[in-house]
Amino acid sequence: MMDINYELYKVFYFVARTLSFSEASKELYISQSAVSQSIKTLEKKLNQHLFIRSTKKVQLTPEGNMLFKHIEPAINLIMRGENHLMETHTLNGGQLRIGASDTICRYLLVPFLNEFHKKYPNVHIKVTNSTSIECVSLLENGSVDFIVTNFPNRRLQDNTKTIMLKEFYDVFIGGSKYLKLKDSLLTLAELQKYPLLMLDKNSTTSEYLHNLFQQYGLDLIPEIEISSNDLLIDLAKIGLGIAFIPDYCLPPESNELFTIKVKEDVPKRHIGLSYSDQIPLSQAAKAFIDLIKG
Repeated sequence: MMDINYELYKVFYFVARTLSFSEASKELYISQSAVSQSIKTLEKKLNQHLFIRSTKKVQLTPEGNMLFKHIEPAINLIMRGENHLMETHTLNGGQLRIGASDTICRYLLVPFLNEFHKKYPNVHIKVTNSTSIECVSLLENGSVDFIVTNFPNRRLQDNTKTIMLKEFYDVFIGGSKYLKLKDSLLTLAELQKYPLLMLDKNSTTSEYLHNLFQQYGLDLIPEIEISSNDLLIDLAKIGLGIAFIPDYCLPPESNELFTIKVKEDVPKRHIGLSYSDQIPLSQAAKAFIDLIKG
């Protein structure tokens, strides 16, 4: 490959497009003599005459016309790339990439995504749904700008920064089949006698509940493990067992469900937004973080 400065091709493009050395100099904001010298340098490097010069007009040679057919799309592609970068910087384009669980998307992110989209309609929003644990892999391999996850999350490394967004408590809920437990205060050991419904093992919630039982010397053997808190709520309603869910998922003023109090302390958890401190955030990501913090 020839070692030819991009600026020489850029000058060639403007001369070939305008067929005028003076017009090219105006568009490039350089002198006409500089344009002429650049063309001479390019012709010498390529060992080809690219223009036919006369006192009245400038014409492309067959070789110059051939080169222009290749240079024109290349220059236009570069210009489009530059414009796209400028649009991204001004949030008139670009992409926002988020990793989060279905539950966090539904109960936390939807109103913020709606507000962001109204404010920046030309930014493409891509949300990848995975469990909080699996979202860390998305962050590590650069598939997302940031993740919104439950805390604690054992997978998160020291090279991430986290903004805490919300605190919550996990609760046990039952339906009409277990109405006798509504005003009771149960120990975890007593609760263990009932069929327990919970998220599957790939979730931070499952790890949290297993650790909670282990603190009191109990082995947790769930009746059903599934990947959706909404399904857990539905199963609790029809009496398949007692479900363990975040309190922010509780249906408002539901007559079909009630919370079951437990004697042991169930520590609060948090939802946080985490991003790598080694990769600069995009303008879209910064704007969304400002929105959700504010």
